[in-house]
Amino acid sequence: MSAARIDRDIARNAMGQPHESMRALGDSYRDLLGYLPPRVESRLLVTGALDPELVRLQEEVRAHAMNPKCFDTKTAQLMIFGMLVVELSDAAVIHGIAARRAGATWEEMQAVVSMAYIFRGVSAANRGAEMLARIAEREAAGGQ
Repeated sequence: MSAARIDRDIARNAMGQPHESMRALGDSYRDLLGYLPPRVESRLLVTGALDPELVRLQEEVRAHAMNPKCFDTKTAQLMIFGMLVVELSDAAVIHGIAARRAGATWEEMQAVVSMAYIFRGVSAANRGAEMLARIAEREAAGGQ
């Protein structure tokens, strides 16, 4: 379900050292998820070396859109999880992890998968159930 990590040394040798601000951005993902997703790490390493201002702008927009004042973190992450389940996106797992870390119950997670089923069908029900099982496996293994 997750992407393979890139070789950090090869990326640094080819693109240069990422701007120092990328460390704090990576930490924001670690705080939310308990880890840094491989694709995000790639963007922080590669684009963070070649165009750190773009990464800063991307992250500013992301933080603004994903953390509206009218929703708590759990609600926002449950909604994002559902949107991504409907899309059958593997990224749903990442937001499912964030929702669980923010206090979402398995019942709430299943309710979101069930809502996705209405609009995407059995594919979303199957994929969503698999995602919930993968999240449970990750939690059982200590979150990493």
